[in-house]
Amino acid sequence: MDLKRSIEYLDDRLKEIEDKISEYMSIIKNSAITSLPYSVRTPILTGLYIKNLYKGHKGKLLGYTLIGISVAIFGLFLLSGIHGLLSPNNENIQYVGSPNGYQAFVPKGVINYDGHTDPKGDLILDNGNIIHNTIWHGKYSDTIINNHNQIIQLNNDFVGKTNPVNNQPYVPLHDFYVIKGQVPIKQIIINGQTYYIIDANKINEANIAGFYTYDKWVNNFVAAINTPGTYAAVLPGNSPVFKWTNTTGTVAYQTMIYGQYGPFAGRVVLILPNKTIIPYGITFSPAGSAISFNSPSKVYSSSS
Repeated sequence: MDLKRSIEYLDDRLKEIEDKISEYMSIIKNSAITSLPYSVRTPILTGLYIKNLYKGHKGKLLGYTLIGISVAIFGLFLLSGIHGLLSPNNENIQYVGSPNGYQAFVPKGVINYDGHTDPKGDLILDNGNIIHNTIWHGKYSDTIINNHNQIIQLNNDFVGKTNPVNNQPYVPLHDFYVIKGQVPIKQIIINGQTYYIIDANKINEANIAGFYTYDKWVNNFVAAINTPGTYAAVLPGNSPVFKWTNTTGTVAYQTMIYGQYGPFAGRVVLILPNKTIIPYGITFSPAGSAISFNSPSKVYSSSS
């Protein structure tokens, strides 16, 4: 009789709980239970199944036993410190930027994350917003660091000297990495500082390409490639643009010079609908095939 009364008591308590949360049951099933560890979730679901299938005392007792086991396992799970669901390093991935837009990661240094040295910097979104303290983690991490270091070295070698073609001083260039579509990021905290991790392994290689231009034009470049009607073209070797006595002429020539010393190719321009041009260069890697601005097929002339 004690066993029977105990089971009846559990039935009554469970019925009360079910009545109170019935309107939230779909949320609980789809969120709470499915988010539990496998070793916890399985006994709960099995217990509920057996309890509902076998209406006798033995079936109910077995069902409640399995549910009780799952509760005990979950308690150990929390106490053991392996609750990955609550860990900052395992927060859910969020996608930022427009699915049809171009975003750009601008490296500005390095940081150690998850046992690996990764580039850190800013993420410029297609709407102009900037996410600071961004870390590029995954594919092309080492390549970006290498490209960036070579651009810095070339700046050290050339900036301050005079361009022999237009007699203007060379200016600092900066590399950046365009991503076509949305960017997967997650927020973490390192030494009390909030960072945003770009999970590059979740990005299709065809949607990543590297570029470089005058450091003050990077934001303009991102805005331009997100402007309908903008296209890319190659400058011919004898282009009069190289002789323009302004920053445009300087950068056009300088991107070509940098291509002689590193894994880059210059002498390319963006042409906006209003005919404004932005000279830039392309990195050999990454060089995603889905980004047309790194493989221009047109040639720029004064009539373009």
